[in-house]
Amino acid sequence: MARPHLAVIIPAYNEEERIGPTLERVREYLSTQAYEWCVLVVSDGSKDRTVGIVSEMAAQDPRFTIIDSQPNRGKGFVVRKGFLLAEADLLLLSDADLASPIEEVEKLMERMPAADIAIGSRPLKESNLEVRQPWHREMLGRAFNFAVQLLAIKGIHDTQCGFKLFKRDVAREVFVRCKLDGFSFDFEALMAARDLGYSIAEVPVRWRHQEGSKVVLMRDGPRMLRDLVKLRLAGKRRRLSLNQEATGAG
Repeated sequence: MARPHLAVIIPAYNEEERIGPTLERVREYLSTQAYEWCVLVVSDGSKDRTVGIVSEMAAQDPRFTIIDSQPNRGKGFVVRKGFLLAEADLLLLSDADLASPIEEVEKLMERMPAADIAIGSRPLKESNLEVRQPWHREMLGRAFNFAVQLLAIKGIHDTQCGFKLFKRDVAREVFVRCKLDGFSFDFEALMAARDLGYSIAEVPVRWRHQEGSKVVLMRDGPRMLRDLVKLRLAGKRRRLSLNQEATGAG
């Protein structure tokens, strides 16, 4: 059987209320496309009916697969697992809430093959934010993106949008180097991609805020800042070591 052109990777934690409609919408749209596709849902230790709902769909349609990852480890862990297991030419990360509609993948695909990675970006002026986040989340998000640009990934305005497309071989090289299990995985993966010399295209997308985010700002924000600083320091040490090897210094 030929490898699909597109694999959609959906991390899920206790998503019984919306995973069914989300998968139906993904199937409805992708079934109109000329290319072959598949969907891989990776449950992060869900305690509700998420796994059962996806299993029922997978039994009816072999293009859908569920991985029941136990116990709960964090979004970064299951995203990494999904990217390392999925088999397709292009691998799309999409959140279970479809905040960016699945049809927006075509905008990301248009940037291939010139780019190695294409990411949805909400701050771009061409993006269409149909429903914005609450003002406090938006302000904190902008402040965090400023810190990411300052410390880690210059020129990228939105590392945290859950809509990213990777070439298959690029994804393997990136995610095999990633270690963080929490919400910091987004900028960790993009930092690894930059270190490896891969090109990243930011793409304006439609986006609609959805209630039910698993990110708790007062808990996860400080953790992400700590992860950012640690990755920054580790990157400096790694580049120093590479420079020393190149020059023959001991």
